[in-house]
Amino acid sequence: MTYTQEQLNEIEYYASIYLPITDIAVILQIKPEDLRHDIHDENNPVFFSYHKGKATSKVQLHAQEMTLAKVGSPLALQNARNNLMDMEDDE
Repeated sequence: MTYTQEQLNEIEYYASIYLPITDIAVILQIKPEDLRHDIHDENNPVFFSYHKGKATSKVQLHAQEMTLAKVGSPLALQNARNNLMDMEDDE
């Protein structure tokens, strides 16, 4: 399916607030299975819009957790350690 730039921007935004794919598809008036397929296709611009939206919010969450970890929050410290291990595993 071909998406407009406006739709790609919407997909990025909805992914950034962790809206489920089914709900995104309903809003865009497309079949959830079509959107899901396009999200998994690395050659489709939807792949990048969706994953960029998710990643942008993850950056914000990680930054907030790091801030809390630096002031001694035990849960934030553990989450920061887990984030570091995930990062190193991905290297």
